[in-house]
Amino acid sequence: MLGVVASVLARDGARVSDGDLLLTLEAMKMETGIHAERDATVKAVHVQPGAQIDAKDLLVEFEL
Repeated sequence: MLGVVASVLARDGARVSDGDLLLTLEAMKMETGIHAERDATVKAVHVQPGAQIDAKDLLVEFEL
């Protein structure tokens, strides 16, 4: 989805659990939460609040 990163809650090196909120995106005046799909460690966060993103952009990397 084309949009803007509204907030980033994930941090490099942080341990996340299935369902944890990682970041929120704003598109067409609607806000969408992006959640972790499984337990993992955040390897890198590639966006910051206010960044424009496109459908295939890499937002967060994980180490399992």
